[in-house]
Parts: sequence; C-alpha cells; structure tokens
Amino acid sequence: QVQLVESGGGLVQAGGSLRLSCKASGRTFSRYTMGWFRQAPGKEREFVAAILWSGGITAYADAVKGRFTISRDNAKNTVYLQMNSLKPEDTAVYYCAAKVYGDRVYYTVDAYDNWGQGTQVTVSS
Repeated sequence: QVQLVESGGGLVQAGGSLRLSCKASGRTFSRYTMGWFRQAPGKEREFVAAILWSGGITAYADAVKGRFTISRDNAKNTVYLQMNSLKPEDTAVYYCAAKVYGDRVYYTVDAYDNWGQGTQVTVSS
C-alpha cells in the first residue's frame, strides 16, 4: 500500500500562484505514474495533470494547460503541481494519485491505485 500526503493548499487571490506537494511512501516511487486530480463541490473528480515515472512524459487537462506544471523528484519521493495564474474556477480539493508500475500517463480516476487525502485550494476573485 502506498501512502500519499499532499500539502501546499490554501487561499489565494485570482492571478496568484500555489505549489502543491505530494510525498509518497514506498521504495519504488521512481516506477509510479503520478497524477493530480481535483474535485469541486457538487462535481465529479476530474483529471488535472499526470507524469510518467521518468518525468519524461507529462499530460494536462485543457483547462490548466499553460498555467500548471507537474514535476517530480524521485530522490525525494515527491511530486509537485505548480499552479500559476489561478482562477476562481480552479477552486477545489486537489488529490494526488499513484499508479504503481505505470507504463504511461493515465487520465481516469479508476486507473490509479492509491490516493491522498486531498488539500483544499481556494481562489478568490
């Protein structure tokens, strides 16, 4: 079982930035595909970004492309989500997810094996 702990959420004004972090347990973090999802009140959880184990392949939802950047540090067992030019519609609980021994990036909730507890991001207008 992989444990994921997110941090870095908070309240920010529109146009501001936040960096989310997700630290994972496990000795084989370097072989996990990692993803970020978000869920706003009354809405389904949706894909935000994903990164292959090597860091060489990334993917983004159209709504965040050009504003968010996913990255990872395998030496620290940590994946990051840098969020710039935040908008009120980015307000949601953000979840980190891991697909153990993933061989590509994945876009759907059911593709991931393990989930963090979530961190709240609130963007005020």
